[in-house]
Amino acid sequence: MRRIFLSSCLVILAASSAARGQECDRSDDSQQMMNICAGEDYQAADARLNAAYQALIGSDDADGKRLLQVAQRAWISFRDAECAHNTAASQGGSIHAMEVSQCLTRLTNDRIKQLAASANCEEGDASCASPDADSDEVQ
Repeated sequence: MRRIFLSSCLVILAASSAARGQECDRSDDSQQMMNICAGEDYQAADARLNAAYQALIGSDDADGKRLLQVAQRAWISFRDAECAHNTAASQGGSIHAMEVSQCLTRLTNDRIKQLAASANCEEGDASCASPDADSDEVQ
């Protein structure tokens, strides 16, 4: 599993370094440009995640910070493994870098929502731990 993810990262790095001189042009529908745009989308999502994480960790006490750090590290491991699994079928193909970036972006955006929901929780309110708490109720 780790080899698949490392291979995926190498593909993304190779694609990004080859395209370093290029910026995303959404009117260009070539696979190379779609890879570049997907990579930029992920970088933007990652920057938003880092900002949300820093804001939340700055508001926690020492125990809360430690627990959030453990949770974030575990989430990163999950995200990477999930994206490696979800994109394994395209391994070696020109679309692979885009699929990995899109997966990373999607899961990163989900995590941003989770952190934002957590930041807005009132102490003792266990129902707000998930941004989808209302939609997960059994009917």
